[in-house]
Amino acid sequence: MTETTPDIAAPLAVVILAAGKGTRMKSDLHKVLHPIAGRPMLLHLMASVAQVAPAHQVVVVGSGREQLEKAVGDTATIAVQDPQHGTAHAVQQAQSALAGFTGDVLVLYGDVPFVRAETMRTMIARLHADDAPAVVVLGFEPDDALAYGRVIAKQGLVRKMVEFKDASAIDRATTLCNSGLLVARAQDLFALLARVDNDNAQSEFYLPDVVNIALADGRGAAVVVTGDADEVAGINSRAELAQAEECWQVRRREAAMADGASLVAPHTVWFAWDTVVGRDVVIEQNVVFGPGAVVADKVVIHAFCHIEGAHVASGASVGPFARLRPGADLAEGSKVGNFVEVKKAKLGKGAKVNHLSYVGDADVGAAANLGAGTITCNYDGYFKYRTVIGERAFIGSNSALIAPVRIGADAIVAAGSTVSRDVSDGELRLVRAEQLVKPGWADRFHDAMKKKKAEKKG
Repeated sequence: MTETTPDIAAPLAVVILAAGKGTRMKSDLHKVLHPIAGRPMLLHLMASVAQVAPAHQVVVVGSGREQLEKAVGDTATIAVQDPQHGTAHAVQQAQSALAGFTGDVLVLYGDVPFVRAETMRTMIARLHADDAPAVVVLGFEPDDALAYGRVIAKQGLVRKMVEFKDASAIDRATTLCNSGLLVARAQDLFALLARVDNDNAQSEFYLPDVVNIALADGRGAAVVVTGDADEVAGINSRAELAQAEECWQVRRREAAMADGASLVAPHTVWFAWDTVVGRDVVIEQNVVFGPGAVVADKVVIHAFCHIEGAHVASGASVGPFARLRPGADLAEGSKVGNFVEVKKAKLGKGAKVNHLSYVGDADVGAAANLGAGTITCNYDGYFKYRTVIGERAFIGSNSALIAPVRIGADAIVAAGSTVSRDVSDGELRLVRAEQLVKPGWADRFHDAMKKKKAEKKG
């Protein structure tokens, strides 16, 4: 496919079909809201649509209207197809929302989430070519044509569109398949839709029939062919969802490495749709990114970490077996070690939380050191409270800091302390019960118990 960026004055409306019942998903969640890389598939598509700046967006739904309205907010108009009589009938439901619109209408599918903006632009450019076709469709050539509808074309001009169930053996031998996507001028599209009938194997109103009607009228129809079949892959089941996830992840891993990150075992690293990874980053095995993760240059992320909604500054080190939850903010050169969880907490430059700790709702000063087993006790069952730890403070192992509490700069909290009051700068805080020493007590205890056990056996 030749990519073109047209300079076209005609406004654009996008109609996204999402009325399918999605029964193969076996889910209460609407099919097009199932996530890929942590983002609903519909929103993947709408992000690409936003790049072509449509004047109108209409999402055609069947069941699950409330879910879709919540997902798209005010970015699109919702139209309802009820009952559902096929794809042509579905597009007709957008007509009232586009009343008076005279620009181009691009028809997409909510369960075909990876259509690129470049492809949309190329289709629109073809519509406005010198031969002015009535309709432009997007075709593709998969490795296995399966039961896709066929596009019978010659030199880029469509001769016939046919659904697989209605196709002859000769038609089925054609490898050019119909993605379902098309673009037409609004006045042409809705006039053609009004003439579609359901005289076919499924008694449905097929959208591709608008092409056949235009051809019967002596109008031209063109096909644009994408060279990437994955771009138009539809998702109808959990298995296909998993395949789409894997396809997306493979490309994202390749992009990360091309941009200068090292992935030790690429197939074990999982990115979110918005993960940002800098240069000279090392990511070891089995690392998972949730949405909202930003990793700067020269960061090392050791194996088995989960990072979501967190910012990791240059030169920081994370893991292994660490969890950074939303709001975690690691400054330059800071370190979060094994079995450490950080949530809504800022670690200053060079601060260290090396192992077996929970740091939540906290500010940790530069060069502070939190020993193994340190816990910020931030929740009383009703409200969250903040812990502030000053620069260069040292928190001994197995300490509990009961928020709200402030530990001063250069302060030391002795190991095993439970701190519920502020600690001043440079102060030592030691909170332990007085140790009792009873010489010989353990020997006498062992002797007594051994004697008792022997008597029971006797």
